[in-house]
Amino acid sequence: MLPIVKGLLAGERRALARAISIVDNDEPESREIIRQIFSKIGGARTVGFTGPGGAGKSSLVGRLIPECQALGYRVAVLAVDPTSPLTGGAILGDRVRMQGNLDDEKVFMRSMASRGAVGGVSKSLRNAIRILDAAGYNLVLVESVGAGQLEIEISKVVDITAVLFTPHTGDNVQAVKAGLTEIGDMYIINKSDLEGAGALYNTIVDLIGDTDRKPVVLKASAKTGKGVRELAKSIDKLLKEKSINYKERERRMLENELRDMVLNTVEKKASQMLAGSKKYSEFVDKLTRKEIDPYAAAEELAAGLFR
Repeated sequence: MLPIVKGLLAGERRALARAISIVDNDEPESREIIRQIFSKIGGARTVGFTGPGGAGKSSLVGRLIPECQALGYRVAVLAVDPTSPLTGGAILGDRVRMQGNLDDEKVFMRSMASRGAVGGVSKSLRNAIRILDAAGYNLVLVESVGAGQLEIEISKVVDITAVLFTPHTGDNVQAVKAGLTEIGDMYIINKSDLEGAGALYNTIVDLIGDTDRKPVVLKASAKTGKGVRELAKSIDKLLKEKSINYKERERRMLENELRDMVLNTVEKKASQMLAGSKKYSEFVDKLTRKEIDPYAAAEELAAGLFR
């Protein structure tokens, strides 16, 4: 067993932080770490927070941490930040908004760069969750970068998806009707201390509350703390209800992951083959001379790759 895995299983924070860095950077050791811990995980449950930028996800997650601890959870937070254009790393804005929890040794917090992954969800996020699971954290709160209605990929990675809106969303009902309405297990009107929160709550209930899925709709305020304890209790209740069908849910998530990994591998190999292909260059020349159209060129090249 790798020394870092031994430290991880013993709950050493330094080993935990290093292991997440290894998988986040896709270092050679990452595969062996996951291989050695994979049979030892399965105890952690995950809640993903998504929604438009400025909805207050970071502040609400910060408020939720002590409430979830009070319910008996050992909490970790993964904040998927926008990628820095200079370093390729996370900008770490979420940590600034969760300052009150940074000194809590019982909480592990980590910002990860989205690295351009679909929906702002880092490709290494699943493995980071596994590492936290192996280290003994049984509740992982995932905050994904605010990308509005396009940000639905997180629902494939977590057990519960919580979608946040604010009263400012009330003027744009189309945003409420967008893809986010199809993925949430719960919908939270954050900043409920602001004017218009009640009207937005009623709008969400009308649009989503009576659907077959029967998602939870509630109000909360990260600023005042009102409704946060009720939110934590709702999360706890949903997690316990979903635990009945956890194996089925786990299978679906693993199926999605395997599909993504296969497609990523095929894409990388195809890119490598095209980069060194004389035929590819010849087709580009044909396209330039208008001797073939792009569809025909792509089909012919793709057929050659899979022979």
